[in-house]
Amino acid sequence: MLATIARRLLQLPIILLVIYTLTLALAWGVPGNPLENPEGRQPPPEVVEAMKRQYNLDSFWSFYGSYLESATGVKHLRRSLGGNAAVDPAPPGVESGAAESPSPRAAPPQRAVFDLGPSLQYEDWRVNEILADRLPVSMTLGLLAIILAVLIGVAAGVIGAVKPNGLADLLTLSVALVGISLPSFVIGTVLLMVFAVWLKIAPVGGWGELSHLPLPAVTLALPFAAYIARLTRMGMVEHLQSDFIRTARAKGVSEAGVLLRHALKNAFLPVLSYLGPACAMAMTGSFVVEKVFNVPGMGEMFVNAVLNKDLFLIIGVVMVFATVLVLLNLAVDVLYRWIDPRIS
Repeated sequence: MLATIARRLLQLPIILLVIYTLTLALAWGVPGNPLENPEGRQPPPEVVEAMKRQYNLDSFWSFYGSYLESATGVKHLRRSLGGNAAVDPAPPGVESGAAESPSPRAAPPQRAVFDLGPSLQYEDWRVNEILADRLPVSMTLGLLAIILAVLIGVAAGVIGAVKPNGLADLLTLSVALVGISLPSFVIGTVLLMVFAVWLKIAPVGGWGELSHLPLPAVTLALPFAAYIARLTRMGMVEHLQSDFIRTARAKGVSEAGVLLRHALKNAFLPVLSYLGPACAMAMTGSFVVEKVFNVPGMGEMFVNAVLNKDLFLIIGVVMVFATVLVLLNLAVDVLYRWIDPRIS
């Protein structure tokens, strides 16, 4: 197992390099000038040219190499050995004037070891600081949604598999079909109308209190719960007809023990395989849900970065999310081997 983990970790830089190259190529090809905002102050041409040179935006390959050097820590190491200061110089006389800062702060931006660059949209903010400010919110929401999805999905799948084609089975399958088919913004809007507007037992949106968690977490969890319910049901129906289940019942094992200790343990393996990408999608793909419930996560920041062609923020967010996805898939593979040692 250690050899497998080491091999996958060695593959991580190659995977991230491919993702970085594709992301930069796509973002670079988007029309527009990231240094000019039509809703804000228009900098003069000489300022735009100076900023292009400062941020290496005048050449694709110059930006490619300089950003890669900063993000991997090579530039920090070189500057440390050379004794250079670790604070970025101020941009040459331009105000962003378009986007509000993620949150107020007074300290000047400091370079991190793995520096993801300055934001072209949020004045005096670096991508590392934006991620540190907003990413924990998205991660918290995603983690809570996955926990709810596993609890709801596994319970619904087990209930449906006890009596296949029965009333409970048809009901859980119908709910799962609705959960998979409806987009998140529709589910979120319905929950807002019912619980926030009509019943008035939940806030309309926001973040920072426990009352803000249930609606966005349930909205994000329902599509994952629906898929988990279907996977659990299919696995349970298959394993409940197996010889080892009949043997367990013949030995006098209780029905709850048969379902939970024998059938569910084997039926959970497909669910575990799905949890790797599901965790990554939930923790990093809650953009629509964050917008509906006004959650200050990475959703709004990333959408604005794409609209304003903030290359540093786009690539930084994508690379962090890609790293999370790869590491979560690795964790799932390790758990897979731990649960079923027969799997190589």
